Amino acid sequence: MPRRLKPIPKFANEAEERAFWESHDSTDFVDWTKARIVSFPNLKPSTKTISLRLPEDVLNTIRSHANKLDVPYQSLMKLWLAEKAAQTVRSREPKARSAR
Repeated sequence: MPRRLKPIPKFANEAEERAFWESHDSTDFVDWTKARIVSFPNLKPSTKTISLRLPEDVLNTIRSHANKLDVPYQSLMKLWLAEKAAQTVRSREPKARSAR
């Protein structure tokens, strides 16, 4: 006789769902013997390819620095751009008022 599975609760948000699965065993809720391996060949990458023209001396400086850090120069550029974008967003956020 197959084991009776518990119903999966409805979650208000992803954080609530994450907390639930961190503290519960999925085998009480899912019959993993019926699981199948699937493939998602048509998923689109989460990155967008762009063309960026840079002065050669700037690109050479970036490549040199990336080489010293032993990382690909494009990865270093993405890291720097992400850091600068986050810094810009933070600097535009309203500052908390100081207590009077």
